[in-house]
Amino acid sequence: MGFLLVIPLFLIRFGLLWAVNKDALARAAHFAPLVDREKIAYGLYQISNVALIVYPCFLSIKLEPSYLFGAGVVVYGAGIVLLAVSTVQFAHPSPSGLLDRGIYRLSRNPMYVAYFLYFAGCALLLQSVTMLVLLAVFQASAHGIVKAEERWCLATFGDAYRTYMSTVRRYL
Repeated sequence: MGFLLVIPLFLIRFGLLWAVNKDALARAAHFAPLVDREKIAYGLYQISNVALIVYPCFLSIKLEPSYLFGAGVVVYGAGIVLLAVSTVQFAHPSPSGLLDRGIYRLSRNPMYVAYFLYFAGCALLLQSVTMLVLLAVFQASAHGIVKAEERWCLATFGDAYRTYMSTVRRYL
């Protein structure tokens, strides 16, 4: 039954994004140029991403203890909502191309925050330490990708992004 947990990820990340703005799919698939250790981070990111999606398919959702199940539902639900909101807003950047409105006024990387919540909720619902370890690898490697994206955004948007960085936190 754990496979049911990964369905919303695909529906939102690909289906919703495609429905809202087909061109945004190409932007979402773009990775900023990587240097040095960022290339290793990218590899770990891709491997951990696949593992976080495939591994739940072999597990079952655990209803007991109820406090873990309840916490899992809340965290997983928050991840889904944040992912949907940030995906829709990602599809509609400002005319300059900079994402600095809506949820992006609170976090420069709300999708990465959403992925963390989403997969943390999965780990709680599945009561899987392995999922938590995979999530830690995913988050650490995603940070390397975020650093590359920030460098690309600075080169692309210049002072507008520098100002944005100074007023909006990287994650929360």
